[in-house]
Amino acid sequence: MLSYNKSLKQLSRNLRINMTDAEKLLWSKIRGKQLKGFQLYRQKIIGNYIADFYCPKSKLVIEVDGGHHYSDEGKEKDNIRYDYMKETGITVIRFSDREVLKNIDAVLEEIWRQL
Repeated sequence: MLSYNKSLKQLSRNLRINMTDAEKLLWSKIRGKQLKGFQLYRQKIIGNYIADFYCPKSKLVIEVDGGHHYSDEGKEKDNIRYDYMKETGITVIRFSDREVLKNIDAVLEEIWRQL
């Protein structure tokens, strides 16, 4: 079982309630074991981070990035987060909001491949 920072529980709940349009679209396509029967969770706390989506069976994190991820500060934070996930044996794949909204089929195909 993964360790997690219990103080992030409320933030995780708030993020589930206030998902972006891209996150809502992706969640509608992957929830309920729609992909190869794999269970995915949204806004899953892993260590001191909250992953957009997580599949424990395949140890896969799926991130949907908005514009703030492309700033220098955002990239640096993402790299630190990526390193942490890698150290725990988790694979991280990233998609932009735009990619999810404009080309959901390609996004689902890549997730399918990673699972």
